[in-house]
Amino acid sequence: MSRQAPTLEDVAREAGVSRATVSRVVNGVRNVDPAIQELVRRAIERTGYAPNRAARSLVTRRAETVALVVSGAQDASDEAQAAFASRVFADPFFGRVVGGIVGYLRPRSVHPVLMFAESDESRQEVLTYLRQGRADGALVVSSHADDPLPALLAEARLPAVLFARPSRPVPLSYVDLAHRDGGRLAAEHLLAQGCRRPATICGPLAVAASQDRLAGFRDTLARQGLAYVPVAEGGFTLDSGLAAMTHLLAEHPDVDGVFAANDLMARGACQVLREHGRRVPQDVAVVGFDDSTVAVTRRPHLTTVRQPVEDMAAEMARLLDEHIHGTRTEPTSVVFEPELVVRESA
Repeated sequence: MSRQAPTLEDVAREAGVSRATVSRVVNGVRNVDPAIQELVRRAIERTGYAPNRAARSLVTRRAETVALVVSGAQDASDEAQAAFASRVFADPFFGRVVGGIVGYLRPRSVHPVLMFAESDESRQEVLTYLRQGRADGALVVSSHADDPLPALLAEARLPAVLFARPSRPVPLSYVDLAHRDGGRLAAEHLLAQGCRRPATICGPLAVAASQDRLAGFRDTLARQGLAYVPVAEGGFTLDSGLAAMTHLLAEHPDVDGVFAANDLMARGACQVLREHGRRVPQDVAVVGFDDSTVAVTRRPHLTTVRQPVEDMAAEMARLLDEHIHGTRTEPTSVVFEPELVVRESA
């Protein structure tokens, strides 16, 4: 005969507390003494009790899932949507975002549901999913400046937190990086390495973060008398870094330093420089941005501006948790500080 599954009563007897106390701990009620919570958790481990998620949702009125929404290009064609999804999964940045979110949610028995919102139809699907209570809120990562989804979420009064400051003000919480300071760090380091003819591969200029990184870089150089800085626009991809560096070398063959607005483009820049017989960093110093795994997968290891993506994503999940539980009712912003990580390329 099979053993009957442990019940709340079994956990209560094991912990020496009431069934009501165990229920409050299991359902995430926050006014339970931490020592009691720990006592109950240990009793749950010993008994092997597994909460019934459906029954728990009836009590808490929460789905115990959140939507991780990646909002992309406006093109609704099947080919464009498939290409967009492929780019997302190939980008190490997104993997770091997921890692930070899961690291925060998993201990709380909350699970992310990945959704793409790259067309009007798919954005409406996200709104419907949330309105139906199938997810308790949304964590939104936008890849274009004119994304209408944040405004739609705000108008619908649905709990949501954004990764990065939206280009147009909306009453939603967000986490971001001090991108201008990151550009400043890159410029200061190239100057300290003796570079006097620096150039930059910026990200898409429709993206606020790209604009800020470029502005911080140019402003710092201008303060040192470097009035003109060649700029080639990239798309945060390896191929765009290859193309941008090829263009810069053709137009400015005497360039002696490059700041690329992410590590993928910096890696592309290093490849082109090598193919043109330029040594990194002896002939051209290269600084990237993000401090992703790309920075250390090939030689030279990239000097880069660190963006603490995992910490930012975890903070995004924490803010959403507060909005869902009602402990935070007004939108807020949390801005992280960049850090220069010096390696071999500059």
